[in-house]
Amino acid sequence: MTEQYLEDFAVGQIYHSGRLRVDKTQIMAFATRFDPQPYHLDEDAARESVFGGLVASGWHTAALTMRLMVDGEFKPVGGILGVGFDELSWPRPVRPGDELHAQSEVLEVRPSKSRPGRGLIRVRTTTLNQNNEAVQIFTANLLVPRRPNDAKA
Repeated sequence: MTEQYLEDFAVGQIYHSGRLRVDKTQIMAFATRFDPQPYHLDEDAARESVFGGLVASGWHTAALTMRLMVDGEFKPVGGILGVGFDELSWPRPVRPGDELHAQSEVLEVRPSKSRPGRGLIRVRTTTLNQNNEAVQIFTANLLVPRRPNDAKA
């Protein structure tokens, strides 16, 4: 898919990603560096936790989602440039062996009033596991360049 300018986006468009499998080693490696809590690092402790087993950090899920998006169909010109979130939730944990994919839906498209060469889009991205259960949902505000000829209008 080719990169898209602000004018190429419309409310209701849905973009899909490929899939990636999460394994125990990845979960523990991420947690060791960035979120060293027992339910991310130790299978015995994780079994005794509210999760009942080893789970990925929510921040690991967020990083995996970013990878899925960058490699997927959603291609704003200049990359996926976030300027903030309206929502971020983790309705289910990610477990070893889960296969994740993401779906992004355009919720709003608007040109900038102060900067004619760009605009903002609001996008809800849902990360799903192999059972199509949501494991992460976020709504992001993204900065997207306008097509050069349209920015002057």
